[in-house]
Amino acid sequence: MGAEKTVILDGAGVRRALTRIAHEILERNKGVADLVLVGIRTGGVHLARELSLRLEEIEGERPPVGEVDITLYRDDFKGHTPHLPVGKTDIPFAIEGKKVVLVDDVLFTGRTIRAALDALMDHGRPDCIQLAVLVDRGHRELPIRADFVGRNVPTSRKENILVTFDGDNRPLEVVLEK
Repeated sequence: MGAEKTVILDGAGVRRALTRIAHEILERNKGVADLVLVGIRTGGVHLARELSLRLEEIEGERPPVGEVDITLYRDDFKGHTPHLPVGKTDIPFAIEGKKVVLVDDVLFTGRTIRAALDALMDHGRPDCIQLAVLVDRGHRELPIRADFVGRNVPTSRKENILVTFDGDNRPLEVVLEK
């Protein structure tokens, strides 16, 4: 028998969480002036695009969205690891002096975020970096916390959190696998 699955956020729950995060981002940053979103490949990129659309609905202006691939910045990457697939980092705007909201789907140990911070700093020196995640599942190994969280879900290390997307890369639901 397969893994036991529990839906943590259905489609409506994901939409509400992203709308709340968008409002919190606007409140903290007093609008979208000098604000850019950078999603961590791949789920974070899809969520960053969704957040950008929500920010536009609320504020009338859409902040630009970039994407960062962290493959070469991972701390478990060894020189002898055979051919890890490297995705594309695409930040088509300057981040110098900008307020960057780094977006990911699930925050777990913090190692992905650390790698993304290293990758971002290679692109310039932003005014500040804030972190938005759809789900924070705990188990931090590094002193990293999210500024904006859709849902906190305490998990065991044996459990897994999956964010599923439709064919248009819109988030469908968040599932806990036991």
